[in-house]
Amino acid sequence: MLRSENSSLCGAGNFDAVLRQHGQAPLRREEPPRTLQVNVGKRCNQACHHCHVDAGPKRTEVMTRATTQRVLELLSTSTSVSEVDITGGAPELNPNFAWLVEEGRARHYSVTVRCNLTVLFEPGMEWLPEFYRKHRVHLVCSLPCYSRDNVERQRGAGVFFKSIAALQSLNTVGYGRELKLDLVYNPIGAVLPPEQEQLETRYREELSHNFGIVFHRLLTITNMPINRFARQLQLWGKLAEYMGLLVNHFNPATVNGLMCRGLVSVSWDGSLFDCDFNQMLEMPLLAAGAPLSIWQIDDLSALRGSSIATASHCFGCTAGAGSSCGGALT
Repeated sequence: MLRSENSSLCGAGNFDAVLRQHGQAPLRREEPPRTLQVNVGKRCNQACHHCHVDAGPKRTEVMTRATTQRVLELLSTSTSVSEVDITGGAPELNPNFAWLVEEGRARHYSVTVRCNLTVLFEPGMEWLPEFYRKHRVHLVCSLPCYSRDNVERQRGAGVFFKSIAALQSLNTVGYGRELKLDLVYNPIGAVLPPEQEQLETRYREELSHNFGIVFHRLLTITNMPINRFARQLQLWGKLAEYMGLLVNHFNPATVNGLMCRGLVSVSWDGSLFDCDFNQMLEMPLLAAGAPLSIWQIDDLSALRGSSIATASHCFGCTAGAGSSCGGALT
């Protein structure tokens, strides 16, 4: 069932046609990649309704030590890359996670970790806040709302107060002040995110007043109609309606800032993709018509000028104010 859902999304859209109408086709990577996003696996201590990765506690896909080593080797020969963005699942549950962070920082890369917050309370994970502080990791943490009801509707019972406690713990070691702490908002339901700056102000007021929490930025990210969220939309009978919403709110001003134009995504098995969403839809980055992996390239700068694989889900990144790993685009 999952394959048929994803395949229908890949074939149903006319994203390239819309780009052509606005004089923005074909979509290409004009500059060498600046960011390598590393998805170290699909294992997670949560199973959120909006998750495009289909991550969860029972997933077994985990990046091995050998694959992690090759990622580091490729980084050392890819001079255009300055940032390593580590994601999952819950990336901290990968047994090679700490080693990847340590090696990345030792090589003077900026290291970002996408953290679900509750992983800090998993058995044996009490070392994480101090580890993050020591290596000055940039944390991007999921908190879909500042209210308990909305968070737990999306992420499960008990998650809200665990997330608040985790943020307080991170604040204690310097995050939100001298160390960078960003929060991520995902809408609940088949709607676009609200205006990022206004919502950030509300988050700041509510979290500071109620819990004494400080952070740097709020990033609003559109829910992508793939995998678990696509199935949820189908159960609601709203998949076509949501796709229509995304298509009708296409914003050509977002295209120049799309994350795929400066980022390359590597999966747990070493395959390369234009973005994490393409990775989940099994739309690989191609070289001479064949899927490309980290063992078949020695310098990611060679991808400059390469075409970017697109399909109907790309309307999720270009609707309204746009959406990327760094939040709104306009």
